[in-house]
Amino acid sequence: MKTVARLFAGPVLVAAGVNHFVNPGFYLQIVPAGLPAPEALVYLSGAAEIGGALGTMHPRTRRAAGWFLIATLVAVYPANIYMALYPERFADLPPAALLARLPLQFLFIYWVWLATLKEDPRAL
Repeated sequence: MKTVARLFAGPVLVAAGVNHFVNPGFYLQIVPAGLPAPEALVYLSGAAEIGGALGTMHPRTRRAAGWFLIATLVAVYPANIYMALYPERFADLPPAALLARLPLQFLFIYWVWLATLKEDPRAL
């Protein structure tokens, strides 16, 4: 399970962060209405995912990157709530997928914790 967690916290989240720059239109759609500077938020969250994910790949930065990624995943959670509350705005996605994103975010947080924070910090 730790191997899956490390793959998720590192390479998979790097790819997810890069996707913010490759496909910003999707992410702009999911920024909850009322938040300022949606485009900046999309690029900032993408950069945060990339930076945090890269940090998980080195033992010296892994713990700090883990806390940073968990904070990032919590910060973007309102986008998942927004998608679940307004499924008509995301007609390309099945409503079940929009609801599934809600608990999946907690699984992602658990995987980051498992990959980066579960170890004894004195063991590094």
